[in-house]
Amino acid sequence: MTDYASGHIGLAAFHTAGALRGFVVSGRWPETTREWAQVLALTVRVASLPGLLPTSTVFGVKEELPEDPEPGTVGLLVAEGPVIGVDAVTPERFADRQPSALIMLHPPSETTPTLPENSGAASGCVLLPGLPHLGLDHRAAWVEAEPDGTVTSLVSRVGVDPGSDPDTAILAMLLAA
Repeated sequence: MTDYASGHIGLAAFHTAGALRGFVVSGRWPETTREWAQVLALTVRVASLPGLLPTSTVFGVKEELPEDPEPGTVGLLVAEGPVIGVDAVTPERFADRQPSALIMLHPPSETTPTLPENSGAASGCVLLPGLPHLGLDHRAAWVEAEPDGTVTSLVSRVGVDPGSDPDTAILAMLLAA
């Protein structure tokens, strides 16, 4: 039994037919860029498992609770859809509900590792949209992890120009609709 009063963030992956569909978030939501980078690192480690993530996929925060949630559940990170292809997630997906964070996960087959010896690594990006005209900067983090779970790269930034990186550009475009 987990003591959620201590402020821990819990993640539990869920899948359908062997494909990663999302994560149940328990305890509390991440509050800082650092905590979101840590959550991203865990999600990328899961995405690095062979065959679990078939293609680059966007995951969005859903604060609504699932039916009959376990005690301590605060929401979900749900697969919204692949980045490209017939079923690709489109900007109107978020027209009625803008999530507080979007994550893009890339399986090993779609990740170019930062170092040649990191072959087989998965990667991901989280974008925390801000309101720059009100002085609230966009924040983001990027993670790369190997199939054994080793995090080989972790970068986080405040004051991100979403157009400066392909992942943040796609995520920002999805939120801008």
